[in-house]
Amino acid sequence: MRTQPDRMVFPTDLGWMALVAKGGLVSGLSFGHSTPQAAVVAVADAQSASETEFDFVPEEWASLVERLQRYAAGGFDDFLDVELLSRRQTHFQRRVIERCRRIPFASTVTYGELGEQAGYARAARAVGNCMRTNHVPLIVPCHRVVGAGGSMRGYSAGEGIRMKLRLLEMEAACTALA
Repeated sequence: MRTQPDRMVFPTDLGWMALVAKGGLVSGLSFGHSTPQAAVVAVADAQSASETEFDFVPEEWASLVERLQRYAAGGFDDFLDVELLSRRQTHFQRRVIERCRRIPFASTVTYGELGEQAGYARAARAVGNCMRTNHVPLIVPCHRVVGAGGSMRGYSAGEGIRMKLRLLEMEAACTALA
């Protein structure tokens, strides 16, 4: 018997977020949206779900929702304890995602450096593709991955590169206060 995923939508200082989880594992997150409907549409797992399926936050996810809201308000969280549902990822993708999750808060690495840290030297373009298809931004902090020389490359969350810069500035401000 297949269970339905838990689907939640909630407001944050970074705009509306939508979260999808199944069996205790997070499988999708979108943020930076001006409406709850836009957040729902942006979550890949939710394409066939109705808006009403996102209204309720199950108790088991309330803590993560609060943590995401606190992070969006400028608080620290590395989300390393959050377990993710692997989406038929290749070994390469799993290694890159795993290493990306360990990029320190308020720090950046280049796509090439991330590839090298994951054991794949000279795979910057493939790392970029992996980050582009990240279904759980913030939990997998792809905003901390930049182009060679620190150049800002694309970002798939709301507002694109502006959101990426906002997240990096927010994290820097948080560590400056600590």
